[in-house]
Amino acid sequence: MTRVRDNKDAYSVPSVRTASPEEHSRLQQIFRDASLSNPDDREMLNAHPEFLILGDEAILSQRTRVAIDSAGTMLGFASYKITGDAFELEDLFVDPSFWRRGVATALVDNTIAVAAQRGFAGIWVTGNPHALPFYESAGFHVEGEVHTVFYPAPRLYRATL
Repeated sequence: MTRVRDNKDAYSVPSVRTASPEEHSRLQQIFRDASLSNPDDREMLNAHPEFLILGDEAILSQRTRVAIDSAGTMLGFASYKITGDAFELEDLFVDPSFWRRGVATALVDNTIAVAAQRGFAGIWVTGNPHALPFYESAGFHVEGEVHTVFYPAPRLYRATL
């Protein structure tokens, strides 16, 4: 069971649900804050602000899942896409003030469950190199490397079972 720290002494399990279009601005804020919190990417992203804009296609097509704490605070989100016979984790961003509290794990676990319900044997992700330890701890295995706009990135896979 994944737990999120609500305060210094208590933990609760975040709920995960489908994002609504009205939440786009909050998702955009989480996306931007989380992206700029990585010091290795900050300079590149500030030089290319077009990469800090979160599109709404995944939200409108109900492919974005949000993690919410017991007070109703949005903690983070994950989006997926299906391309041919591949299920892909497209976005995974957590509000930096909630990092290392199980939010990303809850979102990955929920996305894995969605993939399994839809009959997919596994899920793919192209991960930021700084997030590789997280993805490996979440059960993903490096299957290769792809070249992104900024740098080579690991291509990872996790079975849904």
